[in-house]
Amino acid sequence: MAAKRAAAGRIGNRKPGHDPVQALLTAGRSGPPAAPPRNARILVADDHALIRAGIRALLEKIRGVSEVLEARDGREAVHVSVNRRPHVVLLDPAISGLNGFDATARIARKAPGVRVIMFSRQSGEEFVARSLRAGAAGFLVKDASPAELEVAIHAVLRGGAYLSPSVSRHVIQRYLAAAQKGGAKPDILTGRQREIVQLVGEGWSSKEIAGLLGVSIKTVETHRAQIMKRLAIRDLAGLVRYAVRMGLVIP
Repeated sequence: MAAKRAAAGRIGNRKPGHDPVQALLTAGRSGPPAAPPRNARILVADDHALIRAGIRALLEKIRGVSEVLEARDGREAVHVSVNRRPHVVLLDPAISGLNGFDATARIARKAPGVRVIMFSRQSGEEFVARSLRAGAAGFLVKDASPAELEVAIHAVLRGGAYLSPSVSRHVIQRYLAAAQKGGAKPDILTGRQREIVQLVGEGWSSKEIAGLLGVSIKTVETHRAQIMKRLAIRDLAGLVRYAVRMGLVIP
């Protein structure tokens, strides 16, 4: 939450005539473009092995990239970010185990300086806004070309930001205006509750969730009851539909 408030504060403090969208897109790019760092380490976090392999092959051809790391789920992405400190994380927001939004927030908190580019097949307003609120430095759609991937990686390595051209400018303007007015949509659920909703949506049982999170089955059941009450959901099917609608699970 502190990271989100800080981000909203930075966006909100703008000078008269200052374009906050352009500031977001050109962050860290004052003066001539800096050369991307040599020996850059990139982490690819996606739960599909073939996608990771394909992206790895593309990244290894990018100038300045010397090492490509992999993570199979959101928790592993956080763990690798903390322990290996990649320069950039390419992260699928719908990754299993721990969704990309919460993983990004944890990376920002536990591994400051590690920058995240969300890499998604969805580019709707809520997806982009949630990525920015979580602290992502970029948003890249999965149908991007290899050339666009290189541009995005270099922009973020230089300390800038990158948004795919297909992400509408007015979408970002609406998000920034809401953040400035304090009107950004608040999270209904806590991070732990979102985690449980995602795992339920992925088909994990209460016993399996308890084992994964290191808590009792009763704690998981209590969380689930509180979640359903807060969301006014009456059954498990409704909870799964909510997980899909919020992008925590891709059907």
